[in-house]
Amino acid sequence: MRREHTPTTAPGLTRTVPGPRGSAPRPAEDGSAVVTALAHPNIALVKYWGKRDEKLILPWTDSLSMTLDVFPTTTRVRLDAAAGRDEVTLDGVPATGEAGRRVLAFLELVRERAGSTRRAVVDSRNTVPTGAGLASSASGFAALAVAAAAAYGLELDATGLSRLARRGSGSASRSVFGGFAVWHAGPAGATGAAADAGSYAEPVPAAGLDPALVVAVLDAGPKSVSSREAMRRTVDTSPLYRPWAASSEADLSDMRAALGRGDLEAVGEIAERNALGMHATMLAARPAVRYLSPATVTVLDRVLALRREGVAAYATMDAGPNVKVLCRRADARRVAAALAETVPAARVLVAGPGPGARLLDESGGAVR
Repeated sequence: MRREHTPTTAPGLTRTVPGPRGSAPRPAEDGSAVVTALAHPNIALVKYWGKRDEKLILPWTDSLSMTLDVFPTTTRVRLDAAAGRDEVTLDGVPATGEAGRRVLAFLELVRERAGSTRRAVVDSRNTVPTGAGLASSASGFAALAVAAAAAYGLELDATGLSRLARRGSGSASRSVFGGFAVWHAGPAGATGAAADAGSYAEPVPAAGLDPALVVAVLDAGPKSVSSREAMRRTVDTSPLYRPWAASSEADLSDMRAALGRGDLEAVGEIAERNALGMHATMLAARPAVRYLSPATVTVLDRVLALRREGVAAYATMDAGPNVKVLCRRADARRVAAALAETVPAARVLVAGPGPGARLLDESGGAVR
């Protein structure tokens, strides 16, 4: 039986988020509300892969991640009572296709909860490569959730914002929080409002850790198979999926204990085995989903070599070929240099634990 969890307020977020500095959203020249929010991507160390409810975006398993201090998304929401439709631009281009549909559906959800009919003009700017397995949807929908909730006057605490962000992208529920966060799948068998209420993220303490995540961007292009399609195929057809899901619950328990005692080696070992297991479930899907490229395998081999050289370095991968390597901050420069030497064409950068999603004031500073 899944144990109950007490909702927690995120560091850096007030108990409610009605607007910048706790006031009403800033009016534009035409009198409409304008709100800007910023959020960072997170990388799951115990993975989320597969939904039991597509509409509510409820996962089969709990997951745990580290929010990064790189690749933020900045999202501006302006309400316009005179507009006949929503307008959404992503990185300066009108949103179309699936990306646009997801944002429009999310705005409808926020309006329904706010009891509003006002349309929104949304401008979202990513610094993370979109669709390359680097959690662009996590930062994007976390920023949109914070900005849209404030613009429409929803009184939400951090747990409520996490639930709301989840409806845009499951991993966005974790980017509401800084540092390490766990996303609860919710009570098994629950449906409707009870299922929705039970699935949210909250912070996880990490005693004495000073970690870094070295990111090797091997291919920044969009994936050939979307994460959503890959999840469906894996859950429906892979004979390895259910054994992996069961082992992932044990991984989560072990991970929380390792974080609690500040054991980076154990954190890394758990993260690496969980990620490799997830990719094994995809390879066993029918037809197989293969995100790992030859360059990915080369980097994984170099990570193993680093460990033989005495460096605590552990790999994790999401839905894409790019590799993230968890290590101590003191070793990050050495790890980054090794990866850059191994794959000279890769873009290699070093990230640390980052902050949670937050509103920005007119100068671009965080709202307290």
